Amino acid sequence: MKNKVTVIIPAKNEESTIGKIISRVKPFVDEIIVVDGHSTDKTREIAEELGAKVILDNKKGKGAAMRLALNEVSGSITVFIDADGSHDPGDIPNLITPILEGKADHVSASRMRGGSDELHGDFSKFVRMVGSDIITLAINYRFNVRLTDSQNGFRAIKTEVVRGLGLRENITTIEQEMIIKTLKKKFRLVEIPSHEYKRECGNSLINVRKVWPRYVYAFIKYLYF
Repeated sequence: MKNKVTVIIPAKNEESTIGKIISRVKPFVDEIIVVDGHSTDKTREIAEELGAKVILDNKKGKGAAMRLALNEVSGSITVFIDADGSHDPGDIPNLITPILEGKADHVSASRMRGGSDELHGDFSKFVRMVGSDIITLAINYRFNVRLTDSQNGFRAIKTEVVRGLGLRENITTIEQEMIIKTLKKKFRLVEIPSHEYKRECGNSLINVRKVWPRYVYAFIKYLYF
């Protein structure tokens, strides 16, 4: 298990991109786990054909899928990456190097440092960007750190660390929960620049109007209690 890297890829109806993502992460990892959200297209078949281990999620959301996949991880380092082509698999070495060098327990990719094609352009993206900035600012003041991105799903973390965080969120709020609990438990967290690309097809499954109350609740709950 020492220095073995496992990548977890949550995916739902990503047949047009899942093959490319798996092929591009292969040079950098030892194990690939795709958590399929009961896709109605060929996502699962493509992933299996390319040698990934595929498990079905419990239909509760991305966070629940990630937590479920952690039970299957055999590597000492776990990388999380999205299946829609917005993250660059070529940045995986930059994510895991601080961990391998003993300088970090958790390395998060930052869109604010690396740029983003997804944070600008319409009202929904504007709301997401402002909300993310407010949460990140509060985290910085609470823990006396200087992070720039608390919501990015692209990250690497020691498997024993992420399993010990006691993650509870079922949806994408798991990203900020992971950051806050890492800092609360005094693990070493660093950021690296990583560009976020426009997803190659389809639209984001996140509905800001529906999920913002959970973001606020989870943010306050984990930050102060």
